[in-house]
Amino acid sequence: MPPLNIKKGSSRHSAYDLRNPLSNHIETHTLAVIVDNEPGVLARVIGLFSGRGYNIESLTVAEVDHTGHQSRITIVTTGTPQVIEQIKAQLNRMVPVHEVHDLTVEGPSVERELALIKVAGTGDKRVEALRLADIFRASVMDTTLESFVFEITGPPEKIDAFVDLMRPLGLVELARTGVAAMLRGN
Repeated sequence: MPPLNIKKGSSRHSAYDLRNPLSNHIETHTLAVIVDNEPGVLARVIGLFSGRGYNIESLTVAEVDHTGHQSRITIVTTGTPQVIEQIKAQLNRMVPVHEVHDLTVEGPSVERELALIKVAGTGDKRVEALRLADIFRASVMDTTLESFVFEITGPPEKIDAFVDLMRPLGLVELARTGVAAMLRGN
């Protein structure tokens, strides 16, 4: 039987998981974990990552069901396919965890980042920073005579481009967070 000619990336639209679980290729995955909203749960989930040497690229926590006392922990992490599967299995075994969704492979999802960027400068650099902020639809959150704080949301590539353009204009501080949500259709 001849080998399958599968194009790279086609496993996302297949009914079968065509990724090699023993691959050494590092992948980035977004995991949405539904947990009990009680003290210590976040520390236990994060302890699972730190205790095994796994890295967390981004972390967001929000209550999703007030009456059911449940929260969603959205974690962006990297690893080989085998490491990602191991993380999901270990999260599923934890007592306060109700569901684990890998938004990267489960279906349509929306991913956005939020960044707060402080830019210090005077004169033409200040005018240029405002012009670029307008182009990127960034909002001015705070202003002084010496600096601006911009808020920008969008895909990671948009944030990266804005930050790269602000560096020569006097970028002072940067705070970023990412959020992903799974869209479920009926």
